[in-house]
Amino acid sequence: MNLIIGSHVSFVKDKQLLGSVEEALNYGSNAFMIYTGAPQNTNRISLNNDLNTKGKELIIKNNIDFNNIIVHAPYIINLANKKDEEFRNFTLNFLKQEIKRCEELGIYKLVLHPGSHVGLGEEVGLNNIVDGLNIVLEDNSPVKILIETMSGKGTECCYKFEHIKYIIDNVKNNDRLEVCMDSCHMSDAGYDITKFDILLDEFDKIVGLNKVSAIHINDSKNNIGDKKDRHANIGYGNLGFDNIINIIYNKRLENIPKILETPYIENTYPPYKFEIEMIKNKIFNPNLIETITKYYKNL
Repeated sequence: MNLIIGSHVSFVKDKQLLGSVEEALNYGSNAFMIYTGAPQNTNRISLNNDLNTKGKELIIKNNIDFNNIIVHAPYIINLANKKDEEFRNFTLNFLKQEIKRCEELGIYKLVLHPGSHVGLGEEVGLNNIVDGLNIVLEDNSPVKILIETMSGKGTECCYKFEHIKYIIDNVKNNDRLEVCMDSCHMSDAGYDITKFDILLDEFDKIVGLNKVSAIHINDSKNNIGDKKDRHANIGYGNLGFDNIINIIYNKRLENIPKILETPYIENTYPPYKFEIEMIKNKIFNPNLIETITKYYKNL
């Protein structure tokens, strides 16, 4: 099976895309995901053409498919909320700018948390998302927005597959809408990851598996249906290593990039090099935390 695996990697001022590619290669990845700035705010540095060119050259040199590279939009965007019209207009314009940044980087998949209705109700929230996407997608950009499956924390929308179907059905340019599944989020929302083929059957019936173009691979610190959204390292949560391996190696999702968003060890050490090694070998390392800590402390 053609394994397409990677992780979230950094995108920093001094190295930008080039540094992101170098970090991904260090982890043994053939896919990766970046935020083009801090995920919690809209502060963005100007893209450096030289670093951009060098990054693209390194991507091509290492046979990484640009379709397996993803940008994640910042969490501050909330299309489901229309309470503050000025802030909404700001975030819509910012999302348009993110799309243009994706184009400049040569990345054509932009993952989006669709938003929380903040007490307006799910129906209103979903219609607000539709309205926002109709505005954002009115140009002819090649960049596609991937709606992420959410956990249902607070007043989040899109913790049900039906929410995603509603959005896709009602957005005009819905050929530019795809889906990013998240293993932790789906479990936290109440979907049974241990019966993954049944879950895929349900998604296919409601939305269509052809719409899935990325998967976030995360274990969960929560029980099924807890609606809390707390990621755990691979094999160290309630989903378990074998169930996650079954997701990653499912033949129906073979050509889709799998992206790790698992927590740093001690909030300091990235686990991805070692988690990807476990995934490739299909063997759980019960000493993963110790292995990672020792590796980075000895550098």
